[in-house]
Amino acid sequence: MVDAQLPRVILVTRKTPLELLLERHGTLSQARFYLESRGQTIEEYIEVQERFAAALGAVQQAIPPDQRRARVDRDQLDRFLFAPDDVVVVVGQDGLVPNAAKYLNGQLTIGVNPDPEHYDGVLCRHPPAAASRLLAWTRKRDKTFKVEQRTMALARREDGQELLALNEIFVGHQTHQSARYRIVFKGKEERQSSSGVICSTGTGSTGWARSISLQRDCAGRLPKPEDRRLFWMVREPFPSVDTQTTLSLGGLRYNQVLELRSEMAEGGVIFADGIEADRVEFLFGHVVTIGIAPSTLNLVVPDEGGSR
Repeated sequence: MVDAQLPRVILVTRKTPLELLLERHGTLSQARFYLESRGQTIEEYIEVQERFAAALGAVQQAIPPDQRRARVDRDQLDRFLFAPDDVVVVVGQDGLVPNAAKYLNGQLTIGVNPDPEHYDGVLCRHPPAAASRLLAWTRKRDKTFKVEQRTMALARREDGQELLALNEIFVGHQTHQSARYRIVFKGKEERQSSSGVICSTGTGSTGWARSISLQRDCAGRLPKPEDRRLFWMVREPFPSVDTQTTLSLGGLRYNQVLELRSEMAEGGVIFADGIEADRVEFLFGHVVTIGIAPSTLNLVVPDEGGSR
């Protein structure tokens, strides 16, 4: 019998490379033929599939029989209704955590790495074998694990549309060609033409933002994962008789915002965490403000100072 007092466990996964191949080609033999015609083999795809299936099976077996559970694919996240007390277990690559984070609001989130030989495990820190202890911890909260409150960024358009990001917000042109806009920060304003603006969290400071910050020689100013601040940078700002470059980077603390006003007739977009398909238009007259989101991602990680 299901115990309604226990929180529901939500397993978040994404299709494996083999599953995507089978969706496209229909059968394993056709997928094999397709790969071999291009000098590849299907065996590696099968091995990845088997490792993932074993990891997912171990996590599913760790869920007590009387505890409610559901599984949601990454492509279904925008249509799935999370309950406030759900325990979210992400099984897959690190990038799947930001995919899920934008749809959460304070739920405990556990990242399980099904393939440590191929995935870094920066956000998915736990092996599948730890699933039983992790789920037990969500009820008793001893010192085996702890919760890291990861800061998130929030982009809000003037019409109320919003995007949450665990890594970064991008504002610019959808083809990454020159974007034209007005930028407003701490009472200063100027017109710019650039390859776009990114605003990074501490979690995102090891990815795209780090690459840009190294070029800008400002990597040491990026926030740490739990810092309640953001850092924004303009990509390749271009000086001209009509555009300036003095507002090119800066930090955002709580209740501070970066404002951008689009001057693009077409192609202007805002997207979060590299998911360009899930974007908001940013065309002439549109205004977006970017700041620290009220909610955090509550990521369960090992407590290095506690007992294991």
